Amino acid sequence: MIDTNALTISVVYDNQSFDHRLETAWGFAALVAYRGHTLLFDTGGDSPTLLSNMEILGIDPTRIQSLVLSHDHRDHTGGLSGLLKTGVRPTVYLPPSFPTRFKRKVNRRTAATEVSPGQSFSDGLYTTGEMHNRIAEQSLVIKTNRGLVIVTGCAHPGIVEIISQAKSLFGDRVHLVMGGFHLRSKSGAEMMAILADFRRLGVEKVGPSHCTGDQSIAMFAEEYGDDFIRSGAGKVFHVDE
Repeated sequence: MIDTNALTISVVYDNQSFDHRLETAWGFAALVAYRGHTLLFDTGGDSPTLLSNMEILGIDPTRIQSLVLSHDHRDHTGGLSGLLKTGVRPTVYLPPSFPTRFKRKVNRRTAATEVSPGQSFSDGLYTTGEMHNRIAEQSLVIKTNRGLVIVTGCAHPGIVEIISQAKSLFGDRVHLVMGGFHLRSKSGAEMMAILADFRRLGVEKVGPSHCTGDQSIAMFAEEYGDDFIRSGAGKVFHVDE
């Protein structure tokens, strides 16, 4: 019997490859199905790649009920216009700092809603709220019986800071952190400090991709061993309740 409450996260757009049937391109998007709700986190850099990859994975765009945009960069918002042209009308949740013109454009087709820290999108699905460090960004937090699952777009405010914010808001152990960690420019010494912070914060599993950087991904793989999850376009994460 299929557990409809189980969490499934399908990476539908990424520059890292996992399922070779899917096209890779710079950007990130992940489809989250949890407790009867379907949410798309980011839309990648273009709609043809996004929609083609979803079709290959057997994902019907009309299933999408909510759409969460992490930050105002083209490689995370570029697929939105083409997705909305298919006729789907999810509520679009975005940080307040998004440009007014962007919000107006979204509101012509569907509803754009600004988020606040800890806001719920549906049962078990939450936002960190807008966080700042030169570039404003929100991340997705999913509360499961195994602990928090954190999905990041690019982690511009700092991946360690995002994890700390999630723990501060929801006070639970962290089962999995996945997505773009924005660590391509970090030195080996800086990465060692970040890995120490992950352990200090009790992060059990990691699935880095997109802008994390090959060297940093390799260091996560070495540190986490069997608890490292290789990710990329086409990877499907399952977390049982």
